[in-house]
Amino acid sequence: MTVHSSTPARPGGVIATLALAGIVAALMQTLVTPLLTELPTILDTSAANASWVITATLLTGAVFGPVGGRLGDLHGKRRMLLVCCVPLVAGSVVCALSSTVVPMIVGRGLQGVGMGVVPLGISLLRDVMAPEKLSSAIALVSASLGIGAGLGLPIAAAVAQYASWRVLFWGSAGLALAVTAMIWFLVPETPAGAKGQRFDFVGALGLGGGVVFLLLAVSKGADWGWGSATTLGLFAGAVILMLSWGFWELRTREPLVDLRTTAHPRVLLTNVASVLVGFGMYAQSLITPQLLRLPEATGYGLGQSMLAMALWMAPAGLTMMALSPLGGKLTNARGPKFTLVTGSLVIAAGYSVSLLLMGSTWGLLIVSLVVSSGVGLAYGAMPALIMSTVPLSETASANSFNTLMRALGTSTAAAVIGVVLAQMTTTLGGFSLPSEAGFRTGLTIGGGAALVAAAVAALIPSARTADPETEAEQQPTATETPTAAT
Repeated sequence: MTVHSSTPARPGGVIATLALAGIVAALMQTLVTPLLTELPTILDTSAANASWVITATLLTGAVFGPVGGRLGDLHGKRRMLLVCCVPLVAGSVVCALSSTVVPMIVGRGLQGVGMGVVPLGISLLRDVMAPEKLSSAIALVSASLGIGAGLGLPIAAAVAQYASWRVLFWGSAGLALAVTAMIWFLVPETPAGAKGQRFDFVGALGLGGGVVFLLLAVSKGADWGWGSATTLGLFAGAVILMLSWGFWELRTREPLVDLRTTAHPRVLLTNVASVLVGFGMYAQSLITPQLLRLPEATGYGLGQSMLAMALWMAPAGLTMMALSPLGGKLTNARGPKFTLVTGSLVIAAGYSVSLLLMGSTWGLLIVSLVVSSGVGLAYGAMPALIMSTVPLSETASANSFNTLMRALGTSTAAAVIGVVLAQMTTTLGGFSLPSEAGFRTGLTIGGGAALVAAAVAALIPSARTADPETEAEQQPTATETPTAAT
C-alpha cells in the first residue's frame, strides 16, 4: 500500500496503530519488574546475573534507536517500523521459552530493539497528518512511552501473581503480532526523506559503543562500585568513543546524526531538557513503588501488596493518555516551547506536594497523577520542537536521538536515586531499608531536575530565529506544525 503523504489514508487508524505500537514497546520495559525478586530462582542464577535481564533491554533500545531512525530516513519509516516489530515478536517468544539466564537476556535484548517504533512513528506522522491534527497526534504517540510503562506494571503484576510468568511473554508476543498487522494494513508508505544517501556504519559503531559504555557505567556502577576500575574504565571509554564519534560525524558527508543540526540551540536545548524530564519522570517511578511496598512498621511505608501497588500506580498511565490531546491543543495555541515549560513545572509541582502527601496511598496517587500529567505534556512537546527545526531528511534520526536523551535521563535517575536510597538507610528486623529522609531527598532531587528542565526549556529560542537554510528546507513540508514558535 503506497499513499502519498499529502493524502493520508485513515489518519485515525494511523494514530491508533502508532500509539499502540509505542505502548506495546514500552510495556517491554516494565514487563519483568514484578519478577525481579524471583528471577534468580526462575533462571537458576545469581541476582547480579539476573539484573542483566533489565539492563539488556535498556542497552539495545538506546543503541538501536538512532540507527533505526537513520535507516527510516534512508529506506522509509513504515518499512523500518515493520522491521522493528520482528525483534519484538522474536524476543518475546525467546523469553517465553527460556529456562536459563542467557536466552532470557538475548530475548530481552531483542525486545529492546523494538523500542525504535516510537521515534519512527512520531516522524512518520509528520509525513501523513494534516497540519491541524499533527500536534495532538505527536503528543499521543510520544506519550505512549509513559502510558505503556504506567499500564505495564499493574498488568504484569496481575499476570505474575495469578498465572505463569511465561504468560507475560506469550501475551507480549501476541500484542507485537497484532501491532505488526496493523502497521501492514493501516500505515501508509511515505517517501524516504534521505533516499539515495549512504548509511554511516562507522558512526553507528562509534555511537553504539559510546552509549553502551556510558549506560553500563551508569546502570551497573552501584553494583560494581563507583570507584572501581571497571566503572571508571567504562566512563573513560565512553568519553573517548563519544569524542571520536563526534570528530567523525563532523567530517563525514552523510553522518548518522548531523551534529550541526543537533547543535542548533533549539534542538540542543530540547535534548538537554529531555534528559532532565526523563530524570524527573523516572525518579518518582522508582520512589513511589517502594513507599507503597515497604511495611507499615517503618512508620512511612504503606504495606501494599505487589498487585495493590501496581493498581495504585495504574491511573497515572491513563491520565497521560487522557491529557495527550490537551497537550496537542496547547502546542497549537501557544507553541511546543510553552507546552514543554508548562509540563516541566507541573512535574515540579507534583514533587513539591509529594513531600506533604507521601504518607498515604491516596496522597501518592495524587502525586503520580500530577507528575504523569506533566510528563505527558512535556513528552508531547519535545518531538514538535525537534521537527519544527530539523530538515525533513533527518526527522527520524533526530527524533531517535531525542529518545536516546530521554533514556539517558531515566538511567541517570536510576543511578542517582539508587545511590541516595542505598546510602540513607534505617534498620528494621535486622534488615537495612531506605530511610524516610532518603525518600525525601530523592523526591527533592527529582523536583529540582524538573525545575532545571523548565529553566532550560524557557531558554529555547523561537523558531523565528532558526537558521535561514533550515527554514527554507522546511517550507515545502505541508505538515509543519503551524505554531512551532513560542
